[in-house]
Amino acid sequence: MSEYSAPVQFIDLKAQQNRIRDRIDAAIAAVLDHGQYIMGPEVRRFENDLKAFTGANHALSCANGTDALTLVMMAWGIGPGDAVFVPSFTYVASAETPAQLGATPFFVDVLQDSFNIDPTSFGQAIDEAKSQGLRPALVIPVDLFGQPANVDAVTDIAHSVGIKVLVDGAQSFGASSHGRCVGTMGDATTTSFFPAKPLGCYGDGGAVFTNNDELAEIINSIRLHGKGSEKYDNVRIGVNSRLDTIQAAILIEKLKIFPDELMARDKVAAAYEDGLGGKVVTPYLAEGLTSAWAQYTLIVDDRSVVQAKLKKAGVPSVVYYPKALTQQDGYSSFPVVSSGVAVSEHLTSKVLSLPMHPYLFADDQAAIIEALQQ
Repeated sequence: MSEYSAPVQFIDLKAQQNRIRDRIDAAIAAVLDHGQYIMGPEVRRFENDLKAFTGANHALSCANGTDALTLVMMAWGIGPGDAVFVPSFTYVASAETPAQLGATPFFVDVLQDSFNIDPTSFGQAIDEAKSQGLRPALVIPVDLFGQPANVDAVTDIAHSVGIKVLVDGAQSFGASSHGRCVGTMGDATTTSFFPAKPLGCYGDGGAVFTNNDELAEIINSIRLHGKGSEKYDNVRIGVNSRLDTIQAAILIEKLKIFPDELMARDKVAAAYEDGLGGKVVTPYLAEGLTSAWAQYTLIVDDRSVVQAKLKKAGVPSVVYYPKALTQQDGYSSFPVVSSGVAVSEHLTSKVLSLPMHPYLFADDQAAIIEALQQ
């Protein structure tokens, strides 16, 4: 294959912006006109749109996806002595947030086919946490790369022993499991609107979803410095975690085209599967699930060689993630399930993500497939 005249974009935010630039400009101008830059009317409008999209009773926006996790854990009183079960193969925020609250991240393994938490590994870790003097309090199934985790299996195990389930949907917003949208599973769900996410703003942003009225009320208070009935009535320890009005205005417009973009992502994933299935290990999508395809991730041998040849052909690729959390200095002292996290650590040397976005042209995708085949 000849080299591209212009390299393909790994994620093409400019193509999306060109599609709705006039609406984005008008939305930003409206905020500039009314001047309510913090918790302006667009924030509430966007939260209502999120509720309508997901079917969740409550959607509370916040400053970023990491804060979203923290807000829920603060509302539940997670802290010292609590074990929070986290898959080892994920982004650091899932473990960082409980650690910051003084809780103990307890690492469990993932399944190789879905990249998501292994319910058996989680179940084993519960008694082991107790034997170490910890109180099993919370599990965070992460929907890695866009596919929902097996939340039902995890929830059955967790709820049988009084453990809460916080779904980390930072990469899966827009996906579904057996007809349920991400945002309606577990005891609460969080997501991120980081620009590279399937639904991203032009800065940082996040949200919490729950069907629990009391939990929603507490989270609303915590994100506003622990606010009570009025601004200077602080009834609990809180944080400052609000979504900027301008970002909410942008997200309102992006959410309008999001269903169309999800269908386009599906088509890109299907084309990859048609061209690469059987030649490399392509993503496995379980029956009854849809994926938001935040990333399209292969398992390949000789990854460095493959990646170098793709680069030469003008094809960008990214490794999510080159180290398991158990292999990182900041987290190596935290407990690990006794059966180990061999799958997590194996995947770090094999995974490779290809360009994935709704505006990936068919001829560019064909060239990417050809480069990989060669």
